[in-house]
Amino acid sequence: MKRCVWALTVALAGVLVLAGCAKKDAEKKLFIYNWTYYTPPSVIEKFEAEYGIDVVYDEFASNEDMYAKLLSGGAGYDIVFPSGDYVSIMIAQDMLEKVDKAKLSNLGNIDPLLLQKATYDQTMDYSVPYYWGAAGIAVNTERVPDYERSWSLFARPDLKGRMTMLDDMREVMGDALVSLGFSVNTKNPAEVAAARDLINTQWKPNLTKFDAEAFGKGYAQGDFWVVQGYAEVVYEEIAEDPAMMANTVFFIPPEGGPAYIDSMCILKGAKNLDAAYLFIDFIHRPDIYAEFADFFGFPATANIPARKLKQEGSWYTVEELANTELKDDLGEALELYNTAWFESIRVGE
Repeated sequence: MKRCVWALTVALAGVLVLAGCAKKDAEKKLFIYNWTYYTPPSVIEKFEAEYGIDVVYDEFASNEDMYAKLLSGGAGYDIVFPSGDYVSIMIAQDMLEKVDKAKLSNLGNIDPLLLQKATYDQTMDYSVPYYWGAAGIAVNTERVPDYERSWSLFARPDLKGRMTMLDDMREVMGDALVSLGFSVNTKNPAEVAAARDLINTQWKPNLTKFDAEAFGKGYAQGDFWVVQGYAEVVYEEIAEDPAMMANTVFFIPPEGGPAYIDSMCILKGAKNLDAAYLFIDFIHRPDIYAEFADFFGFPATANIPARKLKQEGSWYTVEELANTELKDDLGEALELYNTAWFESIRVGE
């Protein structure tokens, strides 16, 4: 009988050891769901080497895609990178873990100006900022030597057929709203209508098209001389063309415009919490954040100490973001924008 008990004890111990190993192996993984091409491979590799954690990295192309996948069951992700308006939605729907700030030693590196703008979660209770950026305007100065650093550039008839703006309602409407002195988040029907009319009568007649996918390639090929878009997309397309690089200027107009803050959030029920906190803190280590920013040609917008460690130039500056405004969740007022965009601006494109 004692031998049987001993044998059973040994067997149970073996099961416990195996279970412990399985748990240990599970803790050595981290499942990340992030925007396409948004974390440098070198950063992932350094994290894996330093902590012995295997990162499983999946990508999404839009907040809507990310949100839909999570609602449908997701795939056991630990960290996700939503933009501010979706952080608000996910907080309201109890989809996020509350941040244990005691586990993060690098939060003090985050720019207070960014947190001031992050009205959806200024105290970082559920999210830690990853990057603060905005779309702007790229100009081929060989073709357009004289230009004003303003959204009004799209009102120039002499550039008709050589300009594009993003196929993005909130971006284009936001640019028109700030040009008129209004908020990008206005819910005033008269202000939305005024922005619609500005786009329809002054900007749209000069545009080749609204384009959120191929504007970088079109610019690089010389088809377009002025494009609204994201700096990293434009410069990636012209990187092998020294002449285009030398003749391209990118700026965010001083009147401001829509901006975005993408944040790192831990999903409710995440199974690799310790690894998630290690990764978030790792990203905000100044040397790592500087490496991230240099890789994409970004200014180190979220991390102040990283700005002194950057070794490469940036396509725009933190200061250019000062007058930008985050896009809020508009709620029912979104229908005002939908009507303006789809029934007026996009008609007959």
